Amino acid sequence: MPNPGRAAVLALLLVSGVASPALSRDLAQVKERGVLRVLRMDVRGDDEFFPITPGGPPGFDREVLEGFAGLHRVRVEPVTVPTWDGLIPALLQDKGDVVAGRFTVTEARQRQAAFTSEVFPTRNVVLTRKPTRAVMTLEELRAERVGIIKGTSMAEAVLAAAVPRDHIVDTITTGKLPAALQTGLATAVVLGVENAITAQRDDPAMELGLFLGPPRSLAYAVRKEDAALLAALNEYVENLRRTPTWSRLVVKYFGDAAPEILRKARQE
Repeated sequence: MPNPGRAAVLALLLVSGVASPALSRDLAQVKERGVLRVLRMDVRGDDEFFPITPGGPPGFDREVLEGFAGLHRVRVEPVTVPTWDGLIPALLQDKGDVVAGRFTVTEARQRQAAFTSEVFPTRNVVLTRKPTRAVMTLEELRAERVGIIKGTSMAEAVLAAAVPRDHIVDTITTGKLPAALQTGLATAVVLGVENAITAQRDDPAMELGLFLGPPRSLAYAVRKEDAALLAALNEYVENLRRTPTWSRLVVKYFGDAAPEILRKARQE
């Protein structure tokens, strides 16, 4: 059955001229190959952005990139990378064309790759689970046993917050931060607000606390020299953000409360 939201987006983009950008070699190669290779992290279990396990919803980023790929008459081919800090090296080694899947824009990453316009707003937030208190200050955070995942922007934020090294638990694997609170491995974790929203939706005992650091963006990364691909992705994403389809996808994957929580993350 045709997707009315996607059809509206495609119509808007065709009018705006995205369907026929001036091609340089990078975008031309994607079209000649017929494949947009998307590098993603090997996230086991549920993932709202780019799940590996087949059979469920395609994921927020997957739906966005499928729309972009359809516009250019290519197909999306996921390329799985085992670690977060391996994504940019894989991109630079030409193992893929785009990095996606809840990928945060950071200064360190921007020195190595180019990022699209914001695809999804994010901000690091402290998550605890009752009966542990909600952490509302840096002093309270430094007193907790804080779970992180190596190689992520959240790990960088915890180190920047001067959490003592002996209070940091860095043995947790991707997707398992909320579970670390349930088992007692950590008493607090720092993760993107988009992950905290789904953790609280699935377990009402979870409590959102202090926002850590400034608001940031989730976006797609490409090689710096791939100017035409970057321009085409930017125009697609920016037009998508102006349509109801983007808001529909937010609610579909993160629930009715997500828009208000994301608004607070931008303001506080």
